[in-house]
Amino acid sequence: MKRAAIALALTATVTLSAQQTGLDPAEILKPLSDSWPTYSGDHSGRRFSALKQINQANVKNLGLAWTTAVTAGPGGSAVALPFGPAPADVIEDGVGDNEFVGATNIKGSVLAVNGVLYVTAPDNVWALDAQDGHLLWRFFWRTRGGTHIGNRGAAMWRNYLFFVTPDDYLISLDARTGRKRWHKEIANFNQQYFLTSAPVVVDNHVIVGTGNDLDSPGYLQSFDPETGDLQWTFYSVPMNHGDPGLETWKDLDAARNGGGHPWLPGAYDPETRLYIFGTGNPTPAYTSAPRGYGDNLFTCSIVAVHVDTGKMAWYFQTSPHDTHDWDSAQTPVLVDGEIGGRRRKLVVTASRNGYYFTLDRVTGERLVTSRFSDTVNWASGLNAKGQPVRIPEKDHHVGGALVSSNNGGATNWPPQAFSPDTGLLYVPTAENYAMYYLTELDPRGAMGLGGKDEMAVGGVGSYITAIDYKTGKTVWRHKFRTATNEGRGGPGLLVTAGQLLFGGDVSGNFIAFDAAKGAPLWHARVGNVSNAPQTYLVDGRQHVLVAAGDRLFSFALY
Repeated sequence: MKRAAIALALTATVTLSAQQTGLDPAEILKPLSDSWPTYSGDHSGRRFSALKQINQANVKNLGLAWTTAVTAGPGGSAVALPFGPAPADVIEDGVGDNEFVGATNIKGSVLAVNGVLYVTAPDNVWALDAQDGHLLWRFFWRTRGGTHIGNRGAAMWRNYLFFVTPDDYLISLDARTGRKRWHKEIANFNQQYFLTSAPVVVDNHVIVGTGNDLDSPGYLQSFDPETGDLQWTFYSVPMNHGDPGLETWKDLDAARNGGGHPWLPGAYDPETRLYIFGTGNPTPAYTSAPRGYGDNLFTCSIVAVHVDTGKMAWYFQTSPHDTHDWDSAQTPVLVDGEIGGRRRKLVVTASRNGYYFTLDRVTGERLVTSRFSDTVNWASGLNAKGQPVRIPEKDHHVGGALVSSNNGGATNWPPQAFSPDTGLLYVPTAENYAMYYLTELDPRGAMGLGGKDEMAVGGVGSYITAIDYKTGKTVWRHKFRTATNEGRGGPGLLVTAGQLLFGGDVSGNFIAFDAAKGAPLWHARVGNVSNAPQTYLVDGRQHVLVAAGDRLFSFALY
């Protein structure tokens, strides 16, 4: 009994110490294992966990450890139950008087740090006990409005939590209490900017990008975690005469209204101190005349900037002069591997346009290009740079153009995953066709996403695609069974050292696959999986966590 009491006291002391210390930014640089401290787990973007307590041999014994639904919006704390946890604090703040309390959909990553889970949705943050899912505190932001399409998660620096709001604020909370430290407006609400991205913490930089569906410039910003003061800004389109890439636009005005929003988190290489991220589509998205017929740099690109200055080191454009809203904002994945007998630092990505790329992450040199979607038909081949060559007849026309993929792309924002054990990049994939019609001949009526009409005409299916990073070849594909052949993109993915790939299908199942071969090994029906799963240890036991709408499900071995 004495030994048990001593062990319990030591555990409580360690837990209290960890909560007081918070998250050291250096922890995010380590290989991902017992926690999930940032959007992708670590800075590599691989979403690969070294945990292997759950593996191919025992995954059949995976069972539900707990489930809980989160409640959004204003209101008092829950009623205390006999012998249950104390009522949780509900903190309300904000600058507006709007309460968007529609259906809650957890789309982003859930942080798991020191036994606490941090969950987000637009205007809301919840802190839950990682052991059983009970609520510790809840924060609600009274908004001015804006596009409430989703929130990709929070970031953490020591005991400070950071998240963004649809009405363009970066907010810092005390992670222990949920109390607000400060809020900063980081984009112009009157210009219809909205924010969805999970911030990323690198050393003493809190990095976050913008979102906007109208004709505006996209940009990435870095802030001081203590004060929220702006450190640097990188614009993803030319903003002044003499800026690189201006020659690829009709004129400076077109470039300044050219889009390219970096609306998803990037990855970070500590050796080169490069922050590597993707940029969004040009605007107007579907009509070329207002922006000119050049490449429209640096939209639809992978870009590397120096993390301390925000100055660009290199770029590679995956979709020159995009005309279908197939942005390249997906989180890139950093890989150390061999190409052509030479060990190299690489960045890999499968783009929304249906093409896969391996780049040198020090120089941006393109090493591999392949097509991972069989139905993609908008390009005639590759140019000397390894970029797809657009077929102008596949743009929007008055008579219509049959194009694959549709607006959603062959893949979309849900995170891809990479296993160093298999050498495979795992990509949620959808294959479908649509007719694209030009409906507005006056460029003034084609701003943002306007000027076109799209009609779905059928699909081939939804898949997980496993791609060899060395060659770009598809090693295996798993096709999801659905009531129809409609191609719908699946949620994001997680891969572990237990040789397991976790993800949801498009029919409401959470599934574990053999990471090397793609065979399903286990599943549970939870409803439509809405985020990429995470894994973490609590009291020495591995949990796998996933969301379906407003409900979280945590699985462990039994």
